[in-house]
Amino acid sequence: MKSMENISVWVVTEGMVGTENQCLGVAESLGVVPVVKRITLRQPWKTLSPWLACECMASFEPPLQPPWPDLLLTSGRKAVAAARYIRKKSKGRTFTVHIQDPRITPDAFDLVVVPFHDPTRGENVLVTDAAPNLISSARLEAARAQFSDLNNYPAPRIAVLIGGKSKAYEMTQETVLRLIEQLKALQKDRNASLFITASRRTGPENMALLQKAFPNSTQTVFWTGEGDNPYMGYLAYADYILVTADSVSMISDALATGRPTYVIPLPGGGRRIDLFHQHIQDKGFACEFSGEMTSYEYAPVRESARIAEVIRNKMMKTGE
Repeated sequence: MKSMENISVWVVTEGMVGTENQCLGVAESLGVVPVVKRITLRQPWKTLSPWLACECMASFEPPLQPPWPDLLLTSGRKAVAAARYIRKKSKGRTFTVHIQDPRITPDAFDLVVVPFHDPTRGENVLVTDAAPNLISSARLEAARAQFSDLNNYPAPRIAVLIGGKSKAYEMTQETVLRLIEQLKALQKDRNASLFITASRRTGPENMALLQKAFPNSTQTVFWTGEGDNPYMGYLAYADYILVTADSVSMISDALATGRPTYVIPLPGGGRRIDLFHQHIQDKGFACEFSGEMTSYEYAPVRESARIAEVIRNKMMKTGE
């Protein structure tokens, strides 16, 4: 087999940033630059994927055509069909890796990567503690250089990553007001700096409350969407990270830094997301936020690098 640095790689997704970044993080950890293909499915596959098989060229928009890659990284429900199709058309020469639970037998792929809180298991299933992502030592160092002004803020520096309403959670005004009170207490009692970012899911009313409570100052940076996104800089300079419970991806980003990570509870929950929270607390990676924070240590949870190592070993073994 050719060396890993020279293999051809496709990333095929539905185009959702979160799922695509999981694949890109693995590709980056492999040291390869993938070709990214964003697809949609035509009917009836669009409705019945991943359970309807029998994929053909007409299943995909745009069509998927050879030459087929050495390695295929897919994520998301619609990409299951693409992985199955490419594996068949390449006669098994393409090493297929699906990230996230495909909801079908893992035997349809060479490797399936699922988080602990999903049920699929098997000989070719790698179970992760958190989601793969683009957080690496190199990216954090680059962010420290790009956002070096954050170093001027007094320690401890607390990155506050705020999501919002999701399928499992609500972002109530009561929750936001309580968080504001807790953050103000941390600033006062510990002379802490706050690096705050929120999302569209936070909601305009909640966003207005947060921005009024925390205007930019010598102790606060609140990113309002203008200029370069300092998200990676926040992670690079944070002494602590606070992140709302709704986002597995943001929590996984925080855990990849190795910094003390506190999860802000929100009203709601569900079986899978509750299992995720319990698992990362049982492993000593994260704690639930109740207004207080103490420092603790754990090894950065770098799932992209771990997945890349498994892929590298399996592909080298296959090519012997």
